[in-house]
Amino acid sequence: MSTATARRAPSTTGSDTVALPGADGRWREVALHAPRQWQEHPEPYASRVAFAAAHVVADPYGDNTPGAPARVDWDSTLAFRRGLFRYGFGVAEAMDTAQRNMGLDWAAVQELVTRSAAQAAELGARIASGAGTDHAPDATTLGAVRDAYLEQVDFVQGTGSQVIVMASRQLAAAAEGETDYRSVLDPVLDRAQEPVILHWLGEMFDPALSGYWGSSEVPAATEAFLRLVHDRADVVDGVKVSLLSAEHEVGLRAALPEGVRLYTGDDFNYPELIRGDGTHHSDALLGAFAAIAPAASAALAALDEGDVETYDQEMAPTLALSRHIFERPTFHYKTGIAFLSWLTGQQPGFVMVGGLQSARSAVHLARLFELADEARLLPDPDLAARRMRTWLVGAGLTP
Repeated sequence: MSTATARRAPSTTGSDTVALPGADGRWREVALHAPRQWQEHPEPYASRVAFAAAHVVADPYGDNTPGAPARVDWDSTLAFRRGLFRYGFGVAEAMDTAQRNMGLDWAAVQELVTRSAAQAAELGARIASGAGTDHAPDATTLGAVRDAYLEQVDFVQGTGSQVIVMASRQLAAAAEGETDYRSVLDPVLDRAQEPVILHWLGEMFDPALSGYWGSSEVPAATEAFLRLVHDRADVVDGVKVSLLSAEHEVGLRAALPEGVRLYTGDDFNYPELIRGDGTHHSDALLGAFAAIAPAASAALAALDEGDVETYDQEMAPTLALSRHIFERPTFHYKTGIAFLSWLTGQQPGFVMVGGLQSARSAVHLARLFELADEARLLPDPDLAARRMRTWLVGAGLTP
């Protein structure tokens, strides 16, 4: 069969089905599912602490080209967070999901955290925000990195937000071993006014963080990390680990001091890690939850009732979607989250700060649409279908 005869044009009328392209140039017709009416859950969960790491909505009129200062659609960005609050999630603000180190400059970070913290306070919702060193890219000494951290910690605390001590590219470059990490982070923890969340972000999310905690060997890095956590358990609420290894997380959480939470950042294995093994469980701080909030909420509500079977059933359809969004190169997962936000009507356009809407292929985003539909996470299938068709045409995907 020739390529010309193998390809079919996308449907242009009706939205009960959508034609989607594959990598081989063939098109498949996908029947859309009826929308599900998800139950909102404005109160926090009793059995788990759950944060969703939220993205920022770029201003479609702004000059959000690579290297330009971020231009943010503040109304849509804050509305997205209100949606997460309605499903019982806290917001993890200004994290890698919000494009820290990938287009969101320090001035925009400050405005984002200030606005989001004020909204959380008004609504009685929980918020934790990233404090790092990205505003000081030229900080090459340990003292300069420490001072950069302290500046951001002071800022975040000043907004009323809990602090997430983010992994730092500058610290990874300047530190030669565990002693160097402690010389920077102990003063940072001393500055904390309430217990913080320590963030260990793997190199799959940011290659510049290779060898974090002083070793490229994960077991050695884990030992150094645990020594810090045990020594400073009084000022550590929890640790957020994003290494995409369920086996490592299970071992790490069992070794944490009593009272220190493990907030899973494993977007590949979160259902089993949050469910737990009967002795330990993980709480959550996930970018995936920004994409699957209604379904994750239904699952956590069931877990609160001790209904593990329903928890598993609610989580199961979300996993293929999350794994697709976070597939390699993992650090471009933000593109999928923004695209899904557009498909679901939560933002007016599919644009991103730094121009990162181009970071995933049309075939990847078409499959994302299909998986979101299968998980019944498209609240208005007609709108989603129209936007999907329009975007494919704009991407040049015609017969």
